[in-house]
Amino acid sequence: DVIFENRKRIILRLHGGFGSIADFENVIPILAKNYRIIISDAPGLGRSEYANSPLSYNLLAEYNSEIIDKLKLDSLYVMGWSDGAIAGLILAKNRPDKVKKIIISGANYKIEGFKNLEEAKNWTDTNWVEKHWPRWIKQYQTLSTKDWKRYVNEAKLMWFQEQYFPKSDLEAIKIATLVVYGDNDMYSLEHGIEIHNAIKNSQFCVIPNCSHEVFGDKPEIISQLSIDFLKGK
Repeated sequence: DVIFENRKRIILRLHGGFGSIADFENVIPILAKNYRIIISDAPGLGRSEYANSPLSYNLLAEYNSEIIDKLKLDSLYVMGWSDGAIAGLILAKNRPDKVKKIIISGANYKIEGFKNLEEAKNWTDTNWVEKHWPRWIKQYQTLSTKDWKRYVNEAKLMWFQEQYFPKSDLEAIKIATLVVYGDNDMYSLEHGIEIHNAIKNSQFCVIPNCSHEVFGDKPEIISQLSIDFLKGK
């Protein structure tokens, strides 16, 4: 979806795992006052079909790179959350010709970033999802007739690799980067600091009284942080 298309400054939004464009519904009205917002459902989620190859962070980055080219965007900002943040980091490394600044929230780049790995593994167990997340299944089926279990199984393969990409990929990112974590994120703050330290041109922000769901928990705060960061030199 392209929202408020007449705005000149562009933010490409990348949503999280198990999510859709609805992940950003609390911040879009705020940011759309000053920016053109472009957002799409990732492959296998929302109204998007599955890709021809299994889900991966490189696939998500390439998917959004193709959006940039198809829309013939000359310059843009990227804002990614969770899986979208991880894909956004890859996009920032691969497309500095287009991406001028990036805001990432709730990112990790290796499995040890999880605070509670065993809990996270529950989320990719289809039996557990049926028992504990029936609301998500209903939402998924409202938007699509696709097999939701395929998404869960592909997410499992993507999430639980030892490392999603080498640390050198973070060090290769040259554009201005804002790394945001909730103080009660599902990834450790130490891991967030590691990402921040690896990206030379980055700033690190911790939002208090906030979970991994930054855009839902603190929409006004993350929106204002983003606006200030994007307006800065």
